[in-house]
Amino acid sequence: MLSWGAAIKSFTIFGLNSLEWAGLAITTFIIVYFGFELFNVLYNTWVGQACKTYVDLKKMGQWGLITGATDGIGKAYAEEMAKQGIDVILISRSMDKLQKVASDIETEYGVKTKVIAIDFTEGVEIYERIRKEIAGLEIGTLINNVGMAYPYPEYFLDMPNGDKLCQDMIFCNIMSVTMMMRVVMPQMVERRRGVVVNIASIAAVAPTPLMCLYGASKSFMDKLTRDMVTEYADKGIVVQSLLPGYVATNMSRIRISSYTAPSATEYAKVALKTIGLQSRSAAYPPHRVMLFGISWGQFFFPNYLSQVSYRTILQMWLKAKKNQARRAKAQ
Repeated sequence: MLSWGAAIKSFTIFGLNSLEWAGLAITTFIIVYFGFELFNVLYNTWVGQACKTYVDLKKMGQWGLITGATDGIGKAYAEEMAKQGIDVILISRSMDKLQKVASDIETEYGVKTKVIAIDFTEGVEIYERIRKEIAGLEIGTLINNVGMAYPYPEYFLDMPNGDKLCQDMIFCNIMSVTMMMRVVMPQMVERRRGVVVNIASIAAVAPTPLMCLYGASKSFMDKLTRDMVTEYADKGIVVQSLLPGYVATNMSRIRISSYTAPSATEYAKVALKTIGLQSRSAAYPPHRVMLFGISWGQFFFPNYLSQVSYRTILQMWLKAKKNQARRAKAQ
């Protein structure tokens, strides 16, 4: 009498036994999957952009609104949109910085600007003020860029002034994107056109021990955005979740741009050409490769990837502690 193993091996179809069919099926799946992914990358990164099938933001409305607009990616988005002839509303905390950026944009690109000084770590009452400030303006594009990160990696229970930092990060990273969509999107729905870009982070999918609240806040933003993509697609609204890796900005503390950490301007130029092509993307090609690797690493080796991330960030934590000790000694 044949054993189960022998029975399986002896079962043949078209001259192939069941194990050979299983191997063929798995190989076919891998080829088809990665072939589709390659086509997707080629189309979204080069072909679709070359054919200009991405959204023309100027057709969405006269104004673009950018939060966190005085530095980094937010400022770069504002400049790139102004370059397209779109008037821009700049929202950030410092009025002096806002006026400087607005003046530079008006001089350079000849568009209109409006500035609103808002601290997004404050409560829900600030959004009523924003509603009043933008009343009557046709806003076609909303860029939710404002956000804050840890001053340096730290264990959750040991964060300096931890209760305040937790509240500020939740208000700035979570409340802001939620409420700004509620403030701006009604007029888009009424006109049946508009674009919303929520700039999260690759930290939304990567393990971030010692920066857990930051990663969790970006995961919230990504999940909310992906559901909004479906919820408002039939109302003419294009919604995008953006997951950048490292960009050379003040927040990342990277001073010199590189192939894997582009300048904010380089990143914004690429990212703008993905709107309408990719509803969820890291946009910049090297960051897309990183996102792909992290996603599959999470699927196959979640514990290993978490440990690698922990060891990497722990080195940053140790360096931060040494710097703190050195500064304290110098004082």
